[in-house]
Amino acid sequence: MNLSIIAAFAYGILAIIGGIIGYIQATSKVSLLSGSISGLLLILAAYFQLQGQTWGSILAVIVTAVLVVVFAFRLAKTRKFMPAGLMTILGMLSLAVMVNQMVGN
Repeated sequence: MNLSIIAAFAYGILAIIGGIIGYIQATSKVSLLSGSISGLLLILAAYFQLQGQTWGSILAVIVTAVLVVVFAFRLAKTRKFMPAGLMTILGMLSLAVMVNQMVGN
């Protein structure tokens, strides 16, 4: 199992947990829905990477890049580190690992 799979899976779990926390704290159905969908897509991408499907890597990179952009805009708007700053930083790290694995192979 390579680091790209671990990064996609871990970031997917964080997205789901973040969506649940957003729903609990702010009763935000949008947070719950978007966190669940993006998290499940990342977990699915990790699974397909594990099965040797190259498109799993592409899916993981696209979903992670979209999340990084969304959270970066949210961070710029709210100026609050939690959760936007944390998810931006972790997303950029995950994206760097994923792209590095794609370029290296």
